[in-house]
Amino acid sequence: MGGGECRSNDYGAAAYWDARYSSPSPSSSTGGGAFFDWYQTYPALRPLLRARLPTSSRVLMLGCGNSLLSEDMVKDGYEEVVNVDISSVVIEQMREKHMDVRDMRLFGDGTFDCVLDKGFLGLITYGCPKERVQLLYQAGSHKKIELYIMPTPGYQLKWSKGVSLAQPIMEEVSLTADGQLPPDYVLKDPESHFIYICQKPDAANGANSVVANEGETITSK
Repeated sequence: MGGGECRSNDYGAAAYWDARYSSPSPSSSTGGGAFFDWYQTYPALRPLLRARLPTSSRVLMLGCGNSLLSEDMVKDGYEEVVNVDISSVVIEQMREKHMDVRDMRLFGDGTFDCVLDKGFLGLITYGCPKERVQLLYQAGSHKKIELYIMPTPGYQLKWSKGVSLAQPIMEEVSLTADGQLPPDYVLKDPESHFIYICQKPDAANGANSVVANEGETITSK
């Protein structure tokens, strides 16, 4: 798969997720109350998050699902992580606050230092730059966007011949002037995950924004 190809999915209906999280079927990786992490686990993302996000940051986790990401972050020292999701079923399962991920009325401006999105909008995602960068800039809230590309856990395990890596494979890739992959760039793993890190316009005043996953923003001070 070259730089111009990518894989993208759209799961916009709450009913779809309610049914999926309610499903007892073993073929449903997210159902039956089991835990499931889309894309990457916290240990794989930890080097990037710890380098940019202080443990004292207030973190909003968009589309938390039944991932262990929030739990693992708290175990690792993060002091405040708030989870929101479109599915009332998974919120009940996770015994967290029941709210729609799209409803931000409970949170005033500046409530969080960071917003983490792994699989919701696409900050840690299969969505390649031609599908994501323009959308991130459209809102006018990002001054700078950085891109990291990370092979899937399965590819990394195969590449290491079954030996767990001390540090996960993660490559920073410079985007072109129009926010795309370099024309000669070739993905090592066709199913690679794209991680977008965004800086907000007020970054010069000491705040940094990290966008991860399908439309995720992480802001840290």
